[in-house]
Amino acid sequence: MTTSETTSEDGEGPRNFLEVAVAEDLAAGRAPNGVVTRFPPEPNGYLHVGHAKAICVDFGIAARFGGACNLRFDDTNPTKEEAEYVEAIMEDIRWLGFDWGERLYYASGFFEELYGFAVELIEKGLAYVCDLSAEETREYRGTVTEPGRDSPYRERSVEENLDLFARMRAGEFPDGTRTLRAKIDMAAPNLNLRDPVLYRILHAHHHRTGDDWCIYPMYDWAHGQCDALEGVTHSLCTLEFENHRPLYDWFLANITAPSTPRQIEFARLAVNFTITSKRKLLRLVEEGHVGGWDDPRMPTLRGMRRRGYTPEAIRAFCDTVGVTKFNARIDMVVLENHLRDDLNRRAERRMAVLRPLKVVITNFPEGETEMRAAVNNPEDESAGSREVPLTREVWIERDDFREEAPRKFFRLAPGREVRLRYAYYVKCDEVVKDASGEVVELRCTYDPESGDGTPPDGRKVKGILHWVSAEHAFEADVKLYDHLFAVPEPEVVPEGADFFDNMNPGSLEVLTGCKLEPSLRDAVPGSTYQFERVGYFHADPVESKPGAPAFHRTVSLRDTWAKIEKRQAAAAPTKR
Repeated sequence: MTTSETTSEDGEGPRNFLEVAVAEDLAAGRAPNGVVTRFPPEPNGYLHVGHAKAICVDFGIAARFGGACNLRFDDTNPTKEEAEYVEAIMEDIRWLGFDWGERLYYASGFFEELYGFAVELIEKGLAYVCDLSAEETREYRGTVTEPGRDSPYRERSVEENLDLFARMRAGEFPDGTRTLRAKIDMAAPNLNLRDPVLYRILHAHHHRTGDDWCIYPMYDWAHGQCDALEGVTHSLCTLEFENHRPLYDWFLANITAPSTPRQIEFARLAVNFTITSKRKLLRLVEEGHVGGWDDPRMPTLRGMRRRGYTPEAIRAFCDTVGVTKFNARIDMVVLENHLRDDLNRRAERRMAVLRPLKVVITNFPEGETEMRAAVNNPEDESAGSREVPLTREVWIERDDFREEAPRKFFRLAPGREVRLRYAYYVKCDEVVKDASGEVVELRCTYDPESGDGTPPDGRKVKGILHWVSAEHAFEADVKLYDHLFAVPEPEVVPEGADFFDNMNPGSLEVLTGCKLEPSLRDAVPGSTYQFERVGYFHADPVESKPGAPAFHRTVSLRDTWAKIEKRQAAAAPTKR
């Protein structure tokens, strides 16, 4: 069977180089029992948006070819791993829309087999116990331009190595005093082949195996062998593991492996204005720069979930980004546009005034409330409609009024007429200011014949404003989240600087005294709405309480007048 004849489960041919490679292997009979991939997170932190791409690739490739994807925790470093992370990772993967079924594995579940493979290498003269310290090992390793030097312990006999390795396992030696190393080539151009460490001594309690072990395998040693033990056919890794592939293959070629997986690398996901280094994310949390791993500004899946991102939007984004062989940064707007497209279809509309300015409709009957029909979602007829109360006094956005309006400003200004969303035309007759000159109230009149948006005389207005009844408004504070970092590549800093220097001081703005449509008082925690003309807002599942939802912005609408003005001001020539 040729590659062109090999189709995926959905009947389509390969769409990227990974799928081409898998199709070729299937055609050549190199995966007779079907495709098996794996997602191998380390349980030392929470998953982030970069992991989302890897999850989509690993589970997606398996699904397209009718195979299976394993979830394997590479839990080989007990000093940094916790059961809490294991549970969180499984929850996040399921939330993203994937399931591993019964195919759950742990590297720690293969510790005995890995130990046996190491003994096999020693018996073949391909591994030895080394007494060099970590610093000495680095010194002996050489550089990219200079070959390494053989360890003085490299020629120990097989018998001595077997004895020492067994005593390492038995706990006779302190941490850091001995390692087990593969005997490959200290002059190899690829530094990964210069007698890499397979095991180190670490007297630490493991979250699954307890104190059964005091030697732990290094990632490079455990990774490929676990793949083989699980029957993985395709080990899909990010590009930083490309130079590790010769070592991956060397290990499998020199042990009695039950299968021979194929490692293929693809570019990892990097999104502008974010970082995905676990170490740096941990610093953000531990040093108090954010409220935790689930802070809505964090690129973790927990943070994105709390902010209001949907799994459908994230999966669509990962699919759009695709699979490539070169690293590149993706503009945050690509991710945000996928979120907007998804929320536009599913989020019900509500009216909320975040920076309120009072409007008194002087000819509207005092004490009267008129209920106006409002569409819940124009993209979804099944969402139906609701009624919103209209009264003599309403709130509008302060930005929707200009005392001296630019030519293309089609909102409210002295003598100008606009339409209140779902209601009447109103005209600004008078501007009321306080002692400092700040506008505090607009006095307007409405046209009672314009309730359906088409006055008898046929006149039209370009401005349509959202509003909330002053009498019925639900008052709340609202959080506006922005990028956590102010620059597209936060980790690029001058010498002596820290990535913290690139943090955005305006990543969180809390607006007090916002006026919300009364129906929002009953918002369910975790629900998302489009605040009309403002953006998409999420009822925070952590901070919301019954009858008192705490809203924050998930993502803005594509453009607002304020943004347009800001861009125009930035583009304007400087006056001299």
